[in-house]
Amino acid sequence: MSLQVEKAERAYLRKIQAIIYRKENEFEGIITQSAKEVDDLKKYFWSSLSDMDSAEKNFTRTQIFYDTSTTEHSKALQKKLKKTKKSPYFARIDFKEKEEINPVYIGINGLLDDHEIVIHDWRAPVSSIFYDYERGPAQFTTPDGTIEGELTLKRQYKIENSELLYMIESNVSIDDDILQKELSNTSDEKMKNIVATIQKEQNEIIRFEESKTLIIQGAAGSGKTSIALHRIAFMLYRFKNTIKASDVLVLSPNKVFGNYISNVLPELGEDNVPEITFEKIGIEIIGGSFHYETFAEQVAYLLENDDDNMKERISYKASSEYNHNLTHYLENLEENYFEAQSITIGKVIISKEEIEERMNNLRVTPLKEKILKLGKDLIVIAKIKCENVQEKWEKSYPTHIKKQVANMLPFKNSKDIYRNFYEVMNTSEMFNKKKNSYEFSDVFPLAYTSLHFDKGSSRYDYVKHLLVDEMQDYTPVQYAVLKKLFSCQMTILGDAYQAVNPYSASSLDKIQSVFPGSKCVTLRKSYRSTMEIAGIAQKISPNPEIIPIERHGEIPTITECTNKEEQVRKIRALISGYQASGSANIGIICRTEKMAQFIYESIQDISDTYFLDFSSELFLNGIIVTSAHMSKGLEFDQVIIPNVSSNEYRTEMDRKLLYVACTRAMHKLDLITVGSPSVYLPSY
Repeated sequence: MSLQVEKAERAYLRKIQAIIYRKENEFEGIITQSAKEVDDLKKYFWSSLSDMDSAEKNFTRTQIFYDTSTTEHSKALQKKLKKTKKSPYFARIDFKEKEEINPVYIGINGLLDDHEIVIHDWRAPVSSIFYDYERGPAQFTTPDGTIEGELTLKRQYKIENSELLYMIESNVSIDDDILQKELSNTSDEKMKNIVATIQKEQNEIIRFEESKTLIIQGAAGSGKTSIALHRIAFMLYRFKNTIKASDVLVLSPNKVFGNYISNVLPELGEDNVPEITFEKIGIEIIGGSFHYETFAEQVAYLLENDDDNMKERISYKASSEYNHNLTHYLENLEENYFEAQSITIGKVIISKEEIEERMNNLRVTPLKEKILKLGKDLIVIAKIKCENVQEKWEKSYPTHIKKQVANMLPFKNSKDIYRNFYEVMNTSEMFNKKKNSYEFSDVFPLAYTSLHFDKGSSRYDYVKHLLVDEMQDYTPVQYAVLKKLFSCQMTILGDAYQAVNPYSASSLDKIQSVFPGSKCVTLRKSYRSTMEIAGIAQKISPNPEIIPIERHGEIPTITECTNKEEQVRKIRALISGYQASGSANIGIICRTEKMAQFIYESIQDISDTYFLDFSSELFLNGIIVTSAHMSKGLEFDQVIIPNVSSNEYRTEMDRKLLYVACTRAMHKLDLITVGSPSVYLPSY
C-alpha cells in the first residue's frame, strides 16, 4: 500500500477523531446545562410550591422529567462516543453506483456529522456488501428496494486506542491475515463481538428475516452463539421502532453462560437482553410444592449409575411419538373426559344438553378456566330461572352449582391428568414419581399438561424474539412448551454432536416437527481450535461435515499416570507452564462434578483457581475447574482433561462429554489418564 494512501487514511482517522471530540464537548455542554436547569427547577418548585396551582405544578414536574431525560440520553450518547473514539471503524468499501464512487467506512456504531454519514453502522444495509462480496458487481437490499453497483475497493483496519496499527487491502470477504490474527489471540473473560471478521454465511444468518423460526445447527467453535447475539443486535437496529432489548429473551443453559455472553450486546452498542434458564420456566409453570430433579442432577446420576430403566424412561419421553401422543391426549381431554350432568336447584333444572351447548360455545382456555367460566355462567342462568318460577334463591346454590360443574371432569389438577395419560397409554411403568419428587424427564411433560389444563400462556406475551441456545439438550415436549408459551419469532441454535445426555437429545428433525415451516441452516466451519485439537476431537466423535479453519498449534498430549497423586502432580506442572505462557485462562474439565470437586480441592492453593458448578454465576479468567456439562459454550486457551481412562470414559454419553471437553480448547489440549486410556482416545 502506497505512502500516499496511508497518509490519506491517517488524515481521515484524524478527521473522525476531531468530529468525535467536538461532539463529546457538545454533549458535555448539554449535560451541564440540563443538570443546571433541573437543579434550578427543583429549587423553584420547592420554594414556590404553596403558591402554585395544579397546572403549574404539573408543568414544572414535566419540565424536570424532560430535562432529566435529556441529561441521561446525552450521557448515553457521550459514553458511546468515547467507546467509538478508541476504534471508530474497521473497514472501508468503495461502492460505485451510476458512475459515482462512494467511500463507505464501517464501524460498530454509525456516526453523523452535519447530517452526513461519516461512519456506517455494521448493520446498515450498505455494510452487508463488505461481508458478502469480492470486488466486482455487488448489491444490497434496503427497505425501499435493491441497489446495484460495483465494489471497487475493500480495505480493513486495526485501530486500537485511537491509533491505526495496520490496514490491509483484500479481495475476499474477510482477509485471512486478519482472521488468523483474531483467532490466535488469547481468550477473554467474556465473549467478544466479531463484527470485523463475520463471514458471508454468518452474515446471511444475522440478517435473515424470511421465516418466523430460524434453526442453526453449528459445529463446536463455529461461533453460533456469537452469531445469534449479533443477530439480536441487527434486529434491534433494523426494527428499532418496534422492538427494544427488553422485548427479547435469551434461554440460557446456566447463569455462568449468561454472564459469559453478557459483554457482546453492550460492545455492539445495545442494552443487554433479559435471560432465563429453561428449568426456571418449567418450575414457574408447575409450582414449587414438589421436588423436581434438575437436568444437571439427571446427567450426574446417569454418569454415576448404570440405570437402564431410567434411560428407557428418558428416551421414551424424548421421542417425537411421545410428544404427539401427549398432545393428542391433552387436546381431546374435554371431549373424552368432560361429562355434562343435569343440575337441579329446587324446582329449577339446567339440563345436560343445555350445559353441553354452553360448554361448546365457550372459547376460553385453558380447560380449568373454561370450567370455572361455565360454573359462573350457570349460576347466572339458574338465578334467572329461579326468578322466572318464583323459586327462592338460597346462598348455598352458587357453591352447589360450582361443585356440580367441577365434578363433571374426573381430574382435580394437572398432576392427576398427567398420571392418567400413562394409564391410558398402558405405560404406567414409564411414570416413576416418588412421594414428593419428580424425575427431570417428567418436568416439562407435566408443565405442558399444566399449560393445557390450568396455567395458560399469557405471561410471556411481551416477548417479541426468543433466542434458544443448546437446542440439542431439549426434547420435543420442551419445544412444545416453548411453542405454547411464545408466539414470537425464534432463533434456535445448538450442535447435535454436543448433547450431554444422548438419551434425551433432539435432532433437527425432531425440532422441525414442532416448528413446521422453520428455516434450518448449518454452520460447518469451526474457528475455535487449532487443526491439531480439532483432529483429536474428530477421532473421538467423527463429524464429517465439520470444516476446521487451518490454524496450527501444539499437538495434544496424552499422559498416562499410575495413580491420582501422580495425576495431580502432572496437573500442577501443566499449570506452571500455563502461568509462564501468558495465556488468559486454562480449563480443567472433568467427566463429573464430583471429580471436578476432587481436583479443585487438590490444587485450590494455587492463586486464581476457581470452581464452577451449576450454582456459580460468574465466569472469571484464571484456572477454571469444572465438569464437561458445565463447560458447554465456554472456551479456554488451554484445556486439561483429567482421568480420561477406560473405567471413566466408556459409554456413548461419556464419548459426547469427552468431545465437548476437547472442543473447549483454543490453543493447547492435554489429556491425562490414570491407568489404561479410554477406548475413545486415539493412539499416538
